Amino acid sequence: MRIVVLTGSPRKNGNSNYLAEQFIKGAKETGHDIFRFDCAFKRVEPCRACNRCGMNGTCIYDDDFLELRPHLINADMVVFASPMYYFGLSAQLKRVIDRFYAINGQIKGHYKKAACLMTYADTEPEEAEPILLHYRILMNYLGWESVGEVVAPGVWTAGSVKNTSYPELAYQLGKNL
Repeated sequence: MRIVVLTGSPRKNGNSNYLAEQFIKGAKETGHDIFRFDCAFKRVEPCRACNRCGMNGTCIYDDDFLELRPHLINADMVVFASPMYYFGLSAQLKRVIDRFYAINGQIKGHYKKAACLMTYADTEPEEAEPILLHYRILMNYLGWESVGEVVAPGVWTAGSVKNTSYPELAYQLGKNL
């Protein structure tokens, strides 16, 4: 299976990036092909709703989304990994998701699997709901099947997720696809 992993953390050693690494490790062990796109370290301009692409064409921007575009279109699965930033996805990941607009005609209604890996500092389950709701509505809109969610609360400082059971859950999700 061709899997695209989109990471949204601007911390290279951040908790959501670690979950993504564990997912990738499990998926690679079972022979899946992985393309990782670290949104925070790429130059991706925000969609400006000019509609030049017509939801299925060339975007006005010549940026790093061009590198990601063919991988998204051809992927069998897309994984979204993000820390919670002020009760939402990181801006870096959201910027990439907004650019899905330019390939909407090539990804909407074309079956793919998906997964969500998220981390957040607090421990209240309801605080994870905005991200999970966004992810679930996106899956519904695109017609993709969510095959798993790993939600890691109570991890704030870089690396603190390593002392929890969540990396193993992410690893098993990748391994058991």
